[in-house]
Amino acid sequence: MENEDVTRLLLEAESGDAEAMAKLASAIHGELHRIAKFHTRRETRDHTIQPTALVNEAYIRLIQKSGQTWKNRSHFFAVASKVMRQVLIDYARARRSEKRGGGAANVVFDEPCVLNQTYWDEAMAIDEALDRLAEQDPRLGRVVEMRFFGGLSEDEIGEALHISARTVKRDWNVAKAFLKSELSSSDR
Repeated sequence: MENEDVTRLLLEAESGDAEAMAKLASAIHGELHRIAKFHTRRETRDHTIQPTALVNEAYIRLIQKSGQTWKNRSHFFAVASKVMRQVLIDYARARRSEKRGGGAANVVFDEPCVLNQTYWDEAMAIDEALDRLAEQDPRLGRVVEMRFFGGLSEDEIGEALHISARTVKRDWNVAKAFLKSELSSSDR
């Protein structure tokens, strides 16, 4: 489906058109699934959220966003990618909490735990570093969310943020350097 068609459906669905909402869901499902696969491929093998479940959870959260206005297709998918990232971070926090007891009684097992706690700690460290980046420069934070977590191209990001693809590339390089510095300093 053409970009303009998705943008038109977004605007019609926003105004409450049920038929447009149904067509939109069908039109965007493939792209949302691609973004979800991009997100989940970085997850560990014991991660239980599959791309389809991630799409469903993100779609529910997107629909529940009251007052959200979609500028165009790129804007919608940028927000969708951010929502998927948040779903995965919420999941990581819940898993981390569960592994640290989560309010349950402490039980000692004879077998050592084989779950990878390091992964969850790394996911949280990346999320925290990205939050610090976004505090300093919100556009850089958005570029990272759309590129790293959403798999959007430089052109798609540029369209969503109303900047050139060259600016996106420069922002991406600055953001990567910032995040590498933040993550290496948190390891010390």
